[in-house]
Amino acid sequence: MPRAVELIRSSELSDVAQYAYAATAPSEARLIFLAGACPLDAEGATVAIGDYAGQAAACIENMTTALAAAGADIADVISTRVLVASAQQADLVAAWDVVHAAFGDHDVPSTLLGVTVLGYTDQLVEIEAVAAVLD
Repeated sequence: MPRAVELIRSSELSDVAQYAYAATAPSEARLIFLAGACPLDAEGATVAIGDYAGQAAACIENMTTALAAAGADIADVISTRVLVASAQQADLVAAWDVVHAAFGDHDVPSTLLGVTVLGYTDQLVEIEAVAAVLD
């Protein structure tokens, strides 16, 4: 099946970043805007309390489920925003390493942010995403 997302790199920008700097989708693509994926189980309880990597993995799992419900998968994601409730760079990196591994070669443009607090009790990580598919 052809993919709508095209990742863009520039030789004039640093190759240190672990993601593409831009992505496009053709005008006929259907865009899917996901709510922030949270580290919640099916009953709505926060999982992996105190564990940045564990919560990032739970967010990826929930994001993947939401994508499937919309007729997409992780390879259809065009951009992400990863929110981490911490002022410590090591905590952000712990979450990012999980997200980066989940996307593999489909290294979409991403923003990694340290924030003060997230919406659920004991929540440390949230992942927002936009996807594009060709129906």
